[in-house]
Parts: sequence; C-alpha cells; structure tokens
Amino acid sequence: MSTSNGDGSGRIVVSHLTKRYGALTAVDDLSFTVEPGSVTGFLGPNGAGKSTTLRMLLGLAAPSEGQATINGTTYAQLADPTKVVGSVLDPAFHPARNGRDHLRVYCAAAGLDPRRADATLETVGLQSAAGRKVGDYSLGMRQRLGLATALLGDPQILVLDEPANGLDPEGIQWLRRFMRRLAAEGRTVLVSSHLLQEVEQSVDRVVILAKGKLVREGTIAELSGDLDKSAVVRGPDLGDLRAALEQEHPGSVTMEPERMRVIGVPIEVIGEIAFATRTVLFELSEDTKDLEYLYFQLTSGQGEYVTEELNHRGDAA
Repeated sequence: MSTSNGDGSGRIVVSHLTKRYGALTAVDDLSFTVEPGSVTGFLGPNGAGKSTTLRMLLGLAAPSEGQATINGTTYAQLADPTKVVGSVLDPAFHPARNGRDHLRVYCAAAGLDPRRADATLETVGLQSAAGRKVGDYSLGMRQRLGLATALLGDPQILVLDEPANGLDPEGIQWLRRFMRRLAAEGRTVLVSSHLLQEVEQSVDRVVILAKGKLVREGTIAELSGDLDKSAVVRGPDLGDLRAALEQEHPGSVTMEPERMRVIGVPIEVIGEIAFATRTVLFELSEDTKDLEYLYFQLTSGQGEYVTEELNHRGDAA
C-alpha cells in the first residue's frame, strides 16, 4: 500500500456543521479536525449524530449549515474520490456473489485495476474465502469484506463506522494493528465505535459527541486533565478518616462497595490524614481514568437524542 494518494494533506475538517430534520437538530454547529498520520475515535451515545456527521462528510447527506471537507474540498468535488477516501458505512453485499466478484464490480465502477480485488482480499485476510458466496460469510467476514472494498483505491483517508462489529477477539486485535499500520504510513483514520476499551487501545485522539454537539476532543491524557482527580481508599475501618476528610474537604468523599473514593484531594494529603487518624489502609491509590470512565463522565445525562433511523430520514434533501 502506498503512503500518499490524492493531492491533499489527508486532513478532515468539520466546520460549524449542522443538520436539521424538521424541528429536530441531529448535528448542531459541530467543528473538529482529524489530522493525517493518526487514528481518531469518533464516540457518542446512540443518536448523538455520529452517523449523520459521517454521511455528510461523504456526501450522502446535505448539511443544513456549515461544511465538512477532505483535503480542503467537499467529497463531491474530489476528482478521484476512491483514491482519496475509502469508507465503511452500512456495507451492502449481494449474497449470491462471491467475495472476489463483489470487489471486481466495485473496481469496474471506479475504473480500478481488477487485480486490486485480490490484493485487498489478501490485505484483510480473506484470500482463502475469495471464491465463497458472501451469503455464507460470517458477520466478521463481511466486516472484513467491507474494509477490503474501502481499500480498493489505496486511499489516503479511511472512514470506518463500527468496523469491529462481529469480529472475534483475534479479529479485533488484527483490526487494531491494521489501523495503527495505516496511521504509521501517514494515512488518516476516523473510526466510529461503541467498543470503548478497544478504541482506547487503538486511537491517538477522540472526538466525543452528545445531542449533536461536540463535548470534547483531544487525547485521552488531555481529556483526563479536564476531570477532577480521585483516589481509591480501602481499609478495615475508614470511619475516622472519612469524618476527617469530610470536615477538611467537604463533598470530597463518596462511599462505594468495599472502598472509599476521594475526589479533588491530593493522595499525599489523604495519606497524612490517614496517619493522623491512625487509620489502617489496605490501599491508597490514584484512580487511573480510562476512556470508558471519561466517556460516561463527559456524556452523563446526555443519552439518546434522536434515533439513527430518524437521522437518516431525508438525507437526500
């Protein structure tokens, strides 16, 4: 696979993007940038506007306001879009057609060398299933075939909507390594997913949506800095320590099953108060905030907004 296609930088820019369906606003003044040479996770609750945003980026839905550009232009204005951006959004397959023929149909439509069909089947690990009917493929195999379709033009940018659905653990590990390899080649990968733990191991940055609006964007480390630090405390009797903490730092203590969480108090201070109150501790540790914790903290109370089905209604408008 080559490391550059098209004549742009591989940058995706979403600027004040808005999509309305009657009185409902599915995407609301959304702006973010996806840089080349990186894997960016696109996250949000069901109905947050992720799929609608991706559809506008790929020219499948018209924005009400704002724009989304690839290499500084809209998807519709790309001279050779299959060589610039490949995407996996709701892939469709003819069940009676085999994997190789499915890809060759796309090669013919895009004016690509039909040998790309076998090349991409090998890339995604489906070469042994090339002659099998797609209707006999597992869900994970169909996911790989969709990815092979996106790779036919050897694109500079890849846009993937829930690519890990149906993959077994080995397949998920393969996908993770594959996305990292694409980024290492200087390509741009934008991936929507609800598998938070998997995304955390795959991405460089995240863009988090809720109710059609941007909640946060940045690295996980940057997002962690936006939240209060907390410590986990365990011991046989935390009563005196809890009372002292609540007196000196009101509202800092939350009791959880078999442990106490202390928010906003440095771990050294907690240790000093534990010593002063003669509290025996089994554990005193800083809480490492993973992506799942950050996600639910940042989107708390901002669940389903509009359904994906409603998001897709009127896309041709």
